[in-house]
Amino acid sequence: MHALSYGVVRVDQDNSLTSLTIQDVGHVLPGAIIGIVKIDGPPLLCQTDEIGEVVISSKATPNGYWALPGLSTNVFKVIPLGSDERPIGTQEFVRSGLLGFLGPGGLLFVTGSREGLMQVAGRKHNSDDLIATALAVEPMKVVYRARVVIFSIRILRDERIVIVAEQRPDIGEDECFQWMSRVLQAIDSIHQVGVYCLALCPANTLPKSHSGMIHVQETRRRLLEGNLHPCSVLMCPHSCVLNLPKPREHHPEREVGPGAILAGTIIQGMRLAEAKGADMTFNDDQDTSDQGKKFQYIDDILRWRAITMSDHILYSVINAKGQESAHITCAAMHKRSERIALTILDRIEIKSCDHIALLYPPCVDLVSSFYACLYIDVVPVSIRPPHAQNLLNTLSTVKMMVELSQAKVILTNGSIAKLLRCKEAASLLDPKLWPLIIDTDDLPKLKKNQVLPKKSTPTQAQSLCYLDFSISTTGSLTAVKLSYGAIANLCRSIKLACELYPSRELVLCLDPYNGLGLVLWCIISIYAGHHSILIDPAEVELNPSVWMNTISHYKIRDTFCSYSVMELCTKGLSTSIVDLKNRGLSLSCIRTCAVVAEERPRLQLLNSFIKLFQTLGLNPRSVSTTFGCRVNIAICLRGASDPDPAPVYVDQRALRNDRVTLVEKGSPHSLCLLESGKLLPGVKVVIANPESKGQCADAHLGELWVQSGHNSLGCQIISYGDNHQHHGSNHNPDQFYSHMATGDTRQLYARTGYLGFVRRTDSIAADGKNHDAVYIVGSLEETLLIRGMRYHPTDIENTVMRTHKRICECACFTWTNLLVVVVEYDGLEQHSLDLVPLITSAILEEHYVIVGVLVIVDPGVVPVNSRGEKQRMHLRDGFVSDQLDPIFVAYNM
Repeated sequence: MHALSYGVVRVDQDNSLTSLTIQDVGHVLPGAIIGIVKIDGPPLLCQTDEIGEVVISSKATPNGYWALPGLSTNVFKVIPLGSDERPIGTQEFVRSGLLGFLGPGGLLFVTGSREGLMQVAGRKHNSDDLIATALAVEPMKVVYRARVVIFSIRILRDERIVIVAEQRPDIGEDECFQWMSRVLQAIDSIHQVGVYCLALCPANTLPKSHSGMIHVQETRRRLLEGNLHPCSVLMCPHSCVLNLPKPREHHPEREVGPGAILAGTIIQGMRLAEAKGADMTFNDDQDTSDQGKKFQYIDDILRWRAITMSDHILYSVINAKGQESAHITCAAMHKRSERIALTILDRIEIKSCDHIALLYPPCVDLVSSFYACLYIDVVPVSIRPPHAQNLLNTLSTVKMMVELSQAKVILTNGSIAKLLRCKEAASLLDPKLWPLIIDTDDLPKLKKNQVLPKKSTPTQAQSLCYLDFSISTTGSLTAVKLSYGAIANLCRSIKLACELYPSRELVLCLDPYNGLGLVLWCIISIYAGHHSILIDPAEVELNPSVWMNTISHYKIRDTFCSYSVMELCTKGLSTSIVDLKNRGLSLSCIRTCAVVAEERPRLQLLNSFIKLFQTLGLNPRSVSTTFGCRVNIAICLRGASDPDPAPVYVDQRALRNDRVTLVEKGSPHSLCLLESGKLLPGVKVVIANPESKGQCADAHLGELWVQSGHNSLGCQIISYGDNHQHHGSNHNPDQFYSHMATGDTRQLYARTGYLGFVRRTDSIAADGKNHDAVYIVGSLEETLLIRGMRYHPTDIENTVMRTHKRICECACFTWTNLLVVVVEYDGLEQHSLDLVPLITSAILEEHYVIVGVLVIVDPGVVPVNSRGEKQRMHLRDGFVSDQLDPIFVAYNM
């Protein structure tokens, strides 16, 4: 058998396991001539011990196919060539489609057919031989004898063997997998070839040809399209895919130092990778006047606005019905904040710089409580409240944040205060463990002439303003410290970029618990004085059109949302666009629709959103993304006069090796990256090598380092899951205050922990200079190191999402050096196994990675944070502790 796979005949002992017994089919018919020609290439005659295709010349053979001249010439008019590659005569032969050799005395031996031939790793295998081996493994018990097909599919530049059979109805899953693993072992030991996929289908479900046999090509097509519907699947990519690229090896001793790289960059005439936002200059009256300088901190600005523009409406709240459920003026906001502040002082003795937790749904009360804390010089910590339908998971997170922030008081509204004290919450957590809870819906009446005491120490630029808590995609909980000075700088910067002033209106539809979302919701409106229209994202879940209706009704020019809101609108309104248009909804007024994010722009979602709502007048140019991270919550934000975001196409294979290679649109392995907004005024970004800290050249991949007046002060608390907690004033000072090894080494930068690159474009910015675009590739913390190469989970997940229309979400992570892919599937459960070969093959083709474990789960299992980012580490913990309740788990062998 081994020699046969190389196309030669070798006689073996008759009792050998790896021998094949062949019976001759007789002599050649009288008047006919038979020849054996090579299977591939020109029809050269074979040697006597070589396997080839049988060709026949006889007056009794047909001479062509009806109306197919090209195919007829190839099959019916073959002239064999001799060893000198010249025709041996003028006689024409007909291809029989049979493979074989001529034995002694002119006897013909047939070893198989050309149709069933599979060429794997340079060796030829016949499907009939493999079927015989498979059936020799206790055949009658598990599968039907005549219902087995074997064919090959092309994956990663080679053919891979697939076995499909019909399973008997009375066979259990364990017996199936035992039989399958025995078949794999038998084929491996007898034929020395690995099987890529073995699938068993229910009885009478495989397509039949007109002869009653299984239709091989149709079965193959169904497998590749995901319509085969097997009931058992076993994939063995590890044992048969042996042509993966070599793993990347790191040789620190051969690494070139940062100084040498800088010298090379200068010699080549390349510019160093850095980009700057506009300068912080002010033209409006408020900031240049003494008034503006006097009230530079936000709590003072609210007091000043309450006096100078007391009746100006700062906030309106829109409910799911699209009605205004509440609004608040500057004076009312100030009074409400004062009243909450006095209640806190009444109820508990509190010191300057103590921490207070704010537990509110997205509403105006969150804003008034935020300023109440600033009025009495304590530090607010905004925390997402527990969810009534999911207390089990959300209550523990809230408790952990309250504990880690060392909050003395919890400010909340009536419904959440009740929820914290309810029976279900008490069964999960002792109510006595909570600090003092103050319900701001039920405040006591103020005593006459009760006034707020003055702050014991005047506010400094470096004074701590608030703590910003966030859970990253890798499950680490961090709280960054933001100073009054940083917030003042950030507000100035956003005001300048977005041209905000009191007569403007803004619609916000995002979560206000951390990052830029918190600043937009609680702070920037007070600073710039514009009218903010607030929509709780939970209202969009109830009515997906409420955000759009509000924009259309108020003729809003600027709006900020989150990816989860954008996704809700895209999915929820895809069928009702015509209806909305008939109702007169128009989005042509939008000038900026910015998605607040801390990740690479989600191009597919943005494109779907633009394509869908263009019908309602949405200008594609208006949709953009922002970018911020833990060290600086707002780095990029596209303003009104900035150039359009420029997409670039990079080679994914180079990206895995930490390089950027720009390619044309549509190139193989190309990945489209969109610019993450424009750098805010006063922000400077450089790209540095994360290991050597040397500055990179333009369009080279490295870590984004940022320098700005609104960088975070540092990390207050950090906790990775439940097993590791760290309390301290600064977890990693190097992250917030770093010097480069080359370039301008005197400057201080904060390290974002994100990989990206800067590229100078041909667009002209507002200042007349060429625009430097900043591209985010992904977070260093969440990259997967597989075979020495760096993969970004989103790239693998995007590949998986494209494989089948029934996949609604997907996430991947590594576990004991294996790639684990978790897929949410919303089709019929009995069809879920179609995904296993599709996903394994797609990831192999595009990323050269073998999937170790594939978990198919119900929709809604992949955990997502408030920004719509997947919590991959929580998912990994659920997988390891066997809590995912999967539909199917495939362990690829």
